[in-house]
Amino acid sequence: MENQLEKKQHTTKSFFEQSFIKKRFEDLLGKRSSSFLTSVLQVVASNELLAKADPMSIFNASLMAATLDLPINNNLGFAYIVPYAGKAQFQLGYKGFIQLAQRSGQFKTISATPIYEGQLVESNPLTGFRFDFSVTSDKVIGFSAYFELLNGFQKTFYMPI
Repeated sequence: MENQLEKKQHTTKSFFEQSFIKKRFEDLLGKRSSSFLTSVLQVVASNELLAKADPMSIFNASLMAATLDLPINNNLGFAYIVPYAGKAQFQLGYKGFIQLAQRSGQFKTISATPIYEGQLVESNPLTGFRFDFSVTSDKVIGFSAYFELLNGFQKTFYMPI
């Protein structure tokens, strides 16, 4: 099995070493393309399921990250390449959402936090949520995100566990 895994990684590595693949990333990322491709290959090599994925799907997923100018590094949390049914898929991490929001120049505030037992005061499908952050507890019951745009529009999102 290890020989098959090494062969697939070599296939993925060989796929990414093709000149037209390198050129595509150079067009998007310039001088940073080499380090970006190295990080993609490191992520593939460190995940057995991803290493078995179709190299073209890995290319497409990494191309999406490059287009958005987000690094592929599981430790950073901006963007991920995840294996699913033999193919790789791009997945935007929450830090990637924040990065894209900041780049838009439209956000005044953006944040996220865990919500603890007793902090959720009201949940109204029409008017939204109210929280009391003075309440302390050790039990997380959900997570909330909030943003406010420069034009004054604001929204709170709550997800129970």
